[in-house]
Amino acid sequence: MSKEMTILVTLVVYKVVLILIGFWAQRRTHDNTDFFIGGRTLGPFVASISYAASSASAWSILSLSAAAYAFGISTVWMFVGLILGHGFSWFWVAPRLQKAAAEKILVTVTDFLALEGSTTTKRNIRYFAAAVVTFCFVFYVATQFMGAGKAFASSFDMSVSSSIILGGTIVLIYTLLGGFWAVSLTDTLQGLLMLIAAILLPVMALIEVGGIEGFWQGLKAVSSAEQLSLSGPNSGLMAVGFIVGTMSMGLGALGQPHLLTRFMSLKDEKSVKLAQKLALFWFVVVLGNMVVLGLCGKILVSGPLEDNEQLFFILTDSLLPTILGSILLAAVLSAIMSTADSQLLVSASAIAHDIMGEPNEGESRLWVSRLVISILCVVSVMVAIYLPSDIFSRVMFAWGALGAAFGPVVVLRLAGVHLNPNFILPAMMIGVFMAIYFYLQPNAIGDIEERLLPFASAFAVLLLSRIRPKAALQE
Repeated sequence: MSKEMTILVTLVVYKVVLILIGFWAQRRTHDNTDFFIGGRTLGPFVASISYAASSASAWSILSLSAAAYAFGISTVWMFVGLILGHGFSWFWVAPRLQKAAAEKILVTVTDFLALEGSTTTKRNIRYFAAAVVTFCFVFYVATQFMGAGKAFASSFDMSVSSSIILGGTIVLIYTLLGGFWAVSLTDTLQGLLMLIAAILLPVMALIEVGGIEGFWQGLKAVSSAEQLSLSGPNSGLMAVGFIVGTMSMGLGALGQPHLLTRFMSLKDEKSVKLAQKLALFWFVVVLGNMVVLGLCGKILVSGPLEDNEQLFFILTDSLLPTILGSILLAAVLSAIMSTADSQLLVSASAIAHDIMGEPNEGESRLWVSRLVISILCVVSVMVAIYLPSDIFSRVMFAWGALGAAFGPVVVLRLAGVHLNPNFILPAMMIGVFMAIYFYLQPNAIGDIEERLLPFASAFAVLLLSRIRPKAALQE
């Protein structure tokens, strides 16, 4: 069997399994609570692995290894920042948000953002949050479909546009069928495939370069002084700014609605505790090994490459037999779809629940949710085809903007700070618009302004405007 046919058979079997999961999940989906958070019955294994897969997306497989290949060992600060961000999110945010969501019967993250204030204040927060989610996720989902295009183009005589349409169609089918249950179960399968890929390929690459000793010697032989420096080309205060800015990438984890929803869907406190350990293990292995893979690629592949994000596919072809290579290609597509489906679902909830409100008794709005998912999927495909960009920069923009908009509100409210409802919307707007402004400026990866200032500014506005205990009592 030829390489192309082996890959095709593997992918067809994989996609059929995903769609069958969608049909199974459809039988468990009866209303918006089922469709958006699985009826609050998610167990620890599914919650943790599906969270990890939804968070990692195509950038963890393609872009993180590409960054390590291009910039060298300073990429380790991305790894450290993301581990700290996800660790704090799981061990501090998750138990508090799960409890709050269960007690207050919350369905979406926006429900949590708009807990207090006048009817007008709550409505404005909901509308702006829905607009931010929809805007950011159009670009976020588009980058996932671009990743699918690169994956197919690396193996088949197929245009990138056709690949994007094919990947978008598959994601759309199983997301429409089963909602949150389908997304969570397929994300779990996809997360396990990503874990296999993140163990198998870096181990093979390490063996190829001669083990740990050969790895370091080989890296020194092919790298510049900047690529061997933990601060890259920076020194002094610039080095401090670079490290802090790069690590600040982890702040985005605190405000991602498609990830926070996993916390809200967990069934009990016991499930949270087990899920914490599983999720952190996954992140350490997958993100850490992708950095190792990129550094090994620096030794094994003589650059420069036309597209550094093709490094994963180049190493797969050269180090693995065809059958294993086809499984790893499926893993890349897993990374893509596990993020895209979650984001499509959250975008649907922003319209069908956050803006339209709770349905009347006996009323079902599943048709609205499915219509929104379909429209957003089509728009994202069009953006991916007609407004192409590199995966990493777009993901980092959407990640940072969502984190700055929602993260400060979530953290402070869970910390027990009595927020002034009238300042929540201005803080969210400051976070989003500062993220957009700094993204449009020419800068380098790890820019402290883009990574840290939007989040810190929104956080400061909320903290300074908080209602003091005496004022709260007078109310």
